[in-house]
Amino acid sequence: MNRRTFILAAGAGIAASRAAGANDRVNVAVIGLRGRGREHVGIFGSQPDSTVAAVVDIDDSMSERAVAQAEKVQNSKPKSYRDLRRMLEDKNIDAVSIATCNHWHALATIWAVQAGKDVYCEKPASHNIFEGRKMVEAARKYNRMVQVGCQSRSMIHKRRGIELLQQGAIGKVYMAKGLCYKLRPSIGKSPNGPVPPGIDYDTWLGPAPMRPFNPNRFHYNWHWFWDTGNGDIGNQGIHEMDLARWGLGVKLPKGVSSTGGKFVYDDDQETPNTQIATFDYGDKQLVFEVRGLPTGNEAGMPPVQGPTNNIGVIYWGSEGYMTLDDMAIRVYKGEKLEMAESMKFQESKTSDTAPHMKNFLAAVKSRKYTDLHADIEEGHVSAALVHLANASYRVGRTLHFDPTTEKFVNDAEANKLITREYRKPFVVPERV
Repeated sequence: MNRRTFILAAGAGIAASRAAGANDRVNVAVIGLRGRGREHVGIFGSQPDSTVAAVVDIDDSMSERAVAQAEKVQNSKPKSYRDLRRMLEDKNIDAVSIATCNHWHALATIWAVQAGKDVYCEKPASHNIFEGRKMVEAARKYNRMVQVGCQSRSMIHKRRGIELLQQGAIGKVYMAKGLCYKLRPSIGKSPNGPVPPGIDYDTWLGPAPMRPFNPNRFHYNWHWFWDTGNGDIGNQGIHEMDLARWGLGVKLPKGVSSTGGKFVYDDDQETPNTQIATFDYGDKQLVFEVRGLPTGNEAGMPPVQGPTNNIGVIYWGSEGYMTLDDMAIRVYKGEKLEMAESMKFQESKTSDTAPHMKNFLAAVKSRKYTDLHADIEEGHVSAALVHLANASYRVGRTLHFDPTTEKFVNDAEANKLITREYRKPFVVPERV
């Protein structure tokens, strides 16, 4: 299918797409079916108001496993597709859930909304800043609900933490620091090799440049290569980046400086395993730090997601500071900085995604994007901070940024990283 043919088909899809009514089940297609995608299948398949009507993956074995999983969970068998474009022609699909590699998020979202589908898209929203803005434009143009997988925005205690900050619990908030101290082992080195049987490698690459198949660039490790991922600041870190920005009450900064490197390991990874980024907001500052090597904790925050991992956000205000992580809110005030409030995690730890998906389904029915906890505009801005940090790191200097144009100021080299060279026909369009 060429681009013109697809757009015509998409237009027909918009006209024919049925809005889910209050008593209807939302028919969802899940795209990308490894670990995260299987969780999507399980959650959407078990909700009373949604059904997994289709699954999509470039790996036939993943599709077979997902079909069996869905059938077990919901007692109905979804259709199976290898090419998401074929699935988007199905007028019975109301929404898509995207759990692909980062470099596919934008194009899959844009094609989906053009075809009249609502979208739940995993974090980070985009692979670069240009893509994120196009996703916002497409969502608004076609009046589609697009929720980004920033699940913290649907977690009760984290929402309460932000509310406390807004109510002045630590006075005037002037700084936030996001922590992504998550131990990552070396990926080693691997030679190029043949494409495994049953895998559509060309489609998997999609917008990325053609290169020989390498197993070290494939399952999960794609996070550590610039063609397909954004490093750990865009993997685990985007959750804490979003929380830090939300708590500060800011959008895009006027400058960014990021340094770091890939230390200790001698392997194929391109992205840094140690990185510090500082964002300039004038009267406020956002700092973010990535450490993929053994490290300690900060501000008394206990390990989460493993005994060596420190993941969360510290907020500083004129009257004290707050820490916010997956387990609790902690507020420290006064000259002795004694703990003033602690709200331990009360929600089920079986999934932090289910409440976020329930919020998405509710917005699909209300047709109000303002009902979304992580609308694409918010997801785009938080992901843009990741891209700003990586751009500064890659060019090796402080960068000045214009939040209005979403471009770097007088810096042609940095502005090349605002977008990428797309491999036809997998092109994110200028006009959506």
